[in-house]
Amino acid sequence: MTTAVTAVKPAPSDTAREHFAAEFSFETDCWDVHDSIAKGADFVLLDVRGPALYAKGHVAGAISLPHGKITAHRMSQWPDDTIFVTYCAGPHCNGAARGALRLAELGRPVKIMAGGITGWLDEGFELASAAEA
Repeated sequence: MTTAVTAVKPAPSDTAREHFAAEFSFETDCWDVHDSIAKGADFVLLDVRGPALYAKGHVAGAISLPHGKITAHRMSQWPDDTIFVTYCAGPHCNGAARGALRLAELGRPVKIMAGGITGWLDEGFELASAAEA
């Protein structure tokens, strides 16, 4: 019996390996971000949601920079080789990708934190509020 899952055969293993390995150059996950922050982050974490959502709750240490405000002038405060990680509300939101695209267009190295705030909370991690920023 063929199902919707098996109707299209999986890619050959070497093609699958290349594809899945490449994904790690585009994204990271909440657990790795949390662990890296605890050890001393070697990247800049950008919360690309609006200021009201950032104030309501954000990842501690994240900088509020809505994706529409990512400009060459604003990014000039960091060295050109600074790695950025963007996040937004979660898998239902494309703000992290919009922010990552803007950074990539500026020639900046960037990854997305998969899952965003939703993923962060799903992992059991705390959010900081504006009062704690």
